[in-house]
Amino acid sequence: MTEHEQIHQTEPNLLLKPKNKVGIIGYGAYVPRYRLPAKEVARIWGGNDEGLPIVEKAVAGLDEDVITMSIEAARNALKRAAIDPQELRAVWVGSESHPYAVKPSGTVVAEAIGASTNIQSGDWEFACKAGSEALVAAIALVGSGMGKYALAIGMDTAQGKPGNALEYTAASGGAAYIVGPEAEALASIEATYSYVSDTPDFWRRAHAIYPEHGQRFTGEPAYFDHITHSAQIMMAQSGYKAEDFDYAVFHQPNAKFPQRVGAELGFRPEQIKTGLLTPIIGNTYSGSALIGLSAVLDVAKPGDRILMTTYGSGAGSDSFILKVKKSIKQRQGKAPSTQDYIANRTEIDYATYVRYRGEIVIK
Repeated sequence: MTEHEQIHQTEPNLLLKPKNKVGIIGYGAYVPRYRLPAKEVARIWGGNDEGLPIVEKAVAGLDEDVITMSIEAARNALKRAAIDPQELRAVWVGSESHPYAVKPSGTVVAEAIGASTNIQSGDWEFACKAGSEALVAAIALVGSGMGKYALAIGMDTAQGKPGNALEYTAASGGAAYIVGPEAEALASIEATYSYVSDTPDFWRRAHAIYPEHGQRFTGEPAYFDHITHSAQIMMAQSGYKAEDFDYAVFHQPNAKFPQRVGAELGFRPEQIKTGLLTPIIGNTYSGSALIGLSAVLDVAKPGDRILMTTYGSGAGSDSFILKVKKSIKQRQGKAPSTQDYIANRTEIDYATYVRYRGEIVIK
């Protein structure tokens, strides 16, 4: 054990554990079928085809936004949970690209999936960890006994300024999770932990069309510092080491960051590989780690232990420890897998991309 880990272990208990045991009873992903190759972005802006950050990214179609994609992911989660949507007591959507500035996405999703009007519903925002913020809230609501089931969604149609490095990776997609009693779960949730600070690495002011980012500042003091602290404290205080996990899922702004932070935390490449989707669908922001987790759950076996650590600019990181249960085998095939969506692809060119993403404004 390192000196840093020993310090975390001796700190007061900082983990968030629900009073009543809870778990994930249903999950579902959604990735739009349109794909923009990174080489297309390089072709338009004069970049070099060598060393591109990803292969391609998923792009929402003309008739898709955070709400429509959240509905699809939620329906998949309901199929795996096998519950009546009327039993949900919360429907929360985490995103940084909600379609409306003033009007919740959650209420539209709730009505579309057939949820009751007697629910908590609304939107969450915390850059790329808005979805995991919603998941923590769902754990708290169910774990406190205030409701039996809660739905948390992380979904985005991410934005990147034309010609900016973010345009290569800013993608569309995400995942939905239904939290319920552990007795019904396909994966139990052992604990969560959150680490936050005022680190302005990425932002978008009101009325600004595109976000800004602090270039290399987004790495060391932002992404790496927060994920490392969050994961180390979670593991030290729960008594686990990297080798105790079968899978690790980290926020994926690009292909390199999650692999590097995983190695620094002691994880092997094979523990990270299954949930690493950025090279083929891009960075889905609020859905990034959550969709990585869905890909892991699609292939996980009973007894597998999973660490998921998200990251959101501004800045913060949420960690979760999950243990897969026997019922996973009966639930996995109840809805399309994450890889099913990834395989269903239609390649588009840059002109189609800017049309689909509203980069051409006709007044």
